Amino acid sequence: MELFKGINQIKLPLLKVGPENVNVYIIEGNDGNLLIDTGWNTPEAFNALALEMKNSGFAMKDITDIAVTHVHPDHFGLAGKIADITGAKIALSAIEDYLIDSRYTHPEKLVSEMILFYMANGVPDWELKTLSEASFNIRSYVSPFKASRLLKDGDVISMPPYEFKVMATPGHSPGHICFYEPNKMYFFSGDHVLPEMVPNIGYHIQSGENPLGDYVKSLNTLPELEVRFVFPGHGPVFSGLAPMTDEIMRVHRDRMLRIQKVMGVETKNAFDVAKAIPWIVNGEETAYDKLEPVDRRQAVLETLAYLQYLVAENKGKKIAEGEKTLYWSGE
Repeated sequence: MELFKGINQIKLPLLKVGPENVNVYIIEGNDGNLLIDTGWNTPEAFNALALEMKNSGFAMKDITDIAVTHVHPDHFGLAGKIADITGAKIALSAIEDYLIDSRYTHPEKLVSEMILFYMANGVPDWELKTLSEASFNIRSYVSPFKASRLLKDGDVISMPPYEFKVMATPGHSPGHICFYEPNKMYFFSGDHVLPEMVPNIGYHIQSGENPLGDYVKSLNTLPELEVRFVFPGHGPVFSGLAPMTDEIMRVHRDRMLRIQKVMGVETKNAFDVAKAIPWIVNGEETAYDKLEPVDRRQAVLETLAYLQYLVAENKGKKIAEGEKTLYWSGE
């Protein structure tokens, strides 16, 4: 569907986890066409993409370039397959490219390391296998590829008449990037800013020491941009970037206050904190024990991101007792 002249949005179906659809965008250039993000590598997503492209006057071979915001499967899973069919060049951040092998090609070491990580943060034996394997099957939804270009903050993807500035926006993923077109004042936000949900931020062995801090820092730079429309990875296109970032920060502050109250003056592990607070599912508060496995995994990782942020802001303390990591308010 053409949203504006030369800017097309296609909604692709996802698995029954999280949002119903992921948005991909086809940008019509004078000498080629850019696809921003790609959807899962599933027959349903590929067929939906091919059909919607045909309805919009495109053939698959018309895609000359692919730009990936981050390497979560719903955003890059089809990239390799599309590139094989079309010869399109794939661009993504160097950080995200580095993550692909350990997550999707040879994940065994990462899974073993994550088990130790969960154990250190209080996850009991009965939950270890579930959390460590909660996202293991996503490898089948990713098609392998070799990137043609590795991007960094400030780079430009030229697709005349458009010039997309690459913006490093870490947090949701360590090497997440957004694309800003300053002449049209269009902002393609991936999962950095979403209109109908707050992007999840998790702390783990590949996230960096303070992913929520990274996210907040990069989010706070956005109100400086002149933006007419935001094209998100999920949900409708919207205007009003600054009010949306304010609302995202309000939700994070509320969640942080809840976590601070649970932390208290006695040491606790991250798993106990995660179990003690409600989680939002489909707009309703849900206890940890009622969550699906992938959501329980995310609850623990999000809790850790808040705890790490509080420590970095001198609003909490962190200690190691043997092989266990514990947090408390420091008061």
